[in-house]
Amino acid sequence: MTYSIRDTQARCAALGHSPGAIDGMMGPKTRAAISAALQARGGHGIADLFHPSGLHRIHWHWTAGAYGVIDMERRAYNELIDQDGNVWDGLFRPEAQANYRVGRAASHTLDANTGAIGLSVDAMAGAQERPFFAGRAPVTWPQVHALCERTAQHCAMYDIPVSRWSVLSHAEIQPTLGIRQRNKWDITWLPDMSAPGDPVQIGDRLRDMVIERMQDARVAA
Repeated sequence: MTYSIRDTQARCAALGHSPGAIDGMMGPKTRAAISAALQARGGHGIADLFHPSGLHRIHWHWTAGAYGVIDMERRAYNELIDQDGNVWDGLFRPEAQANYRVGRAASHTLDANTGAIGLSVDAMAGAQERPFFAGRAPVTWPQVHALCERTAQHCAMYDIPVSRWSVLSHAEIQPTLGIRQRNKWDITWLPDMSAPGDPVQIGDRLRDMVIERMQDARVAA
């Protein structure tokens, strides 16, 4: 499997070896980060930095739909979470994202679907960012908790570090990975907020919740 320079940079950053800007250019900082990451993992080639499945990121979304999972949403995301926190399979399993092809995998993130699991809360129909209106199907706490729980499970299964470069919301894709999106603001609002916040700060809050769940799972084991 071949990984793009941008994906390799993001993977190195997620593993704690900074390549500098995630810009898709193989410069000296990127080469040094790859070398350090390979040495730390005892690998010999770029593929050794990744899980054998080819999955290396998780992207969080909301559907911008009403409560009630429908086939159109199941086609767009690998898994969906309804307002009660129940997890629904999408039409494409996460493993389909390893070799993304239109019509054969979930198309959840513009130009960033390969290797990325798309998890979405089924919510935010009619919502608008400014002036803020949460719409007729706001995100619920059961959805948030289930999203973090399912993320923790996928991270453990596919060796995905919980970091800004590997577990992030759709709203973080452009500022963090440098992949232009179309004015996406999911997920920048949670049920205890009066208005949307900074995407990375909200992402950090969710990532902390994921880490807590992974730590709890280790204690239970």
